[in-house]
Amino acid sequence: MRIALTGANGQLGQALWDCLSPPHTMVPLNQDPFDLGRPDAVEQVAATGADLVIHTAAFTHVDGCARDPDLAYRINGLGTRYVALACQQLDVPMVYISTNEVFSGTATTPYREYDPTGPINAYGHSKWAGEQAVRELLHRFYLVRIAWLFGGERSFVRTVLRLLHDPPAGGLRMVTDEVGSPTYAPDVAGAIARLIEQPFYGTYHLVNAGECSRYAFAQEIASLSGHCQVPIHPIRLADYQRDSTPPAYSPLANIAGAALGVVLRPWQEALAEYLASL
Repeated sequence: MRIALTGANGQLGQALWDCLSPPHTMVPLNQDPFDLGRPDAVEQVAATGADLVIHTAAFTHVDGCARDPDLAYRINGLGTRYVALACQQLDVPMVYISTNEVFSGTATTPYREYDPTGPINAYGHSKWAGEQAVRELLHRFYLVRIAWLFGGERSFVRTVLRLLHDPPAGGLRMVTDEVGSPTYAPDVAGAIARLIEQPFYGTYHLVNAGECSRYAFAQEIASLSGHCQVPIHPIRLADYQRDSTPPAYSPLANIAGAALGVVLRPWQEALAEYLASL
């Protein structure tokens, strides 16, 4: 199969490339000259002649999205619309990577695939707009929501590791009341590879099993990397000043994927493997 991959040099894009090539023929679409924010992105994607388009590219800096919500909407919302229009022209399926931040964070149990959305920040709104564009324009798509992705250079795990190696005076401060689903990029890539072999289109939550707070996540990173001596202090979201407001509770439940046999291992196992590889 010929697969066009937007954001091929990103954290998930690289994992997908490694997972899918071979057996598939991969066509990378990276920023410059590929510009999601311009209508000619339709022509650029259509020119690949792909049998499937996987759309991972996005403006993912959530605080940057809060500072410039129009840019976030243009890239994540309209940009996804352009990719969907290209898939419409090619008459091929699309994989759209969305996020846990399309939910409000007011739930008390993990969000299922068809629970009502309600984004509370600019990043979540822009990704939700992308979801609507895909649903509006296509009838064959895999809408894949992920969360708290790690496995590349820019992630919470790498940030915590840097802080553990050179801790600030008094130790680290990590939030206890933001809870989510840590997810390892190679595990998501493997799950997507299994998913696209089946014509079961629709919405999926592909995250590693389990949930934790940012505080518990950081503690596990410290433990597995041998930095237990560095103090990590619990704080509340209200104590951590940032431009964006994350959903407080947004773990995702993998119901639809699991019904097809597409499941991901516990996040602790994935984290241990990743840290051992560094």
